[in-house]
Amino acid sequence: MEASFSRLARSSLKIAVPGFVAILALCRLTGASVAAPDDDAFFTHLHTEKAMANVTVSPGRSGPVDIAIQLETVNETPLSAKGVSVTLSDSRTGRTLPTLVASRSGEDGWHVRVASLSAGKWILGLDITISDDDAVKVESPILIK
Repeated sequence: MEASFSRLARSSLKIAVPGFVAILALCRLTGASVAAPDDDAFFTHLHTEKAMANVTVSPGRSGPVDIAIQLETVNETPLSAKGVSVTLSDSRTGRTLPTLVASRSGEDGWHVRVASLSAGKWILGLDITISDDDAVKVESPILIK
């Protein structure tokens, strides 16, 4: 019985793991958002032809939130930008919060604190200044519970 269960468990993993990897790959290609399994944070991957950003909003519920941003080149190497600013627009009302300037938290990391977000669907926009004459703008919906 134990051997049968072990074979069943291994077989299930052979199916589940590739499926999960495929879902993550699809999200990465499409820029889709993924809620963290514990619902304590919200993760999204944004990308353009010049840059990619992994963004984590924590906690992913109404109230004060921290937004951590990791920048990468399209080759998935760290992107050392000159600056990052964040805009948040409420999808329901169209209200846009004042733009926030992110603080550097490492070679490719940035951080910003938002005093308060209400529950609902928001549009998170990133303005990434790569150099004095090169910048990228990208946005993605995020869900705050």
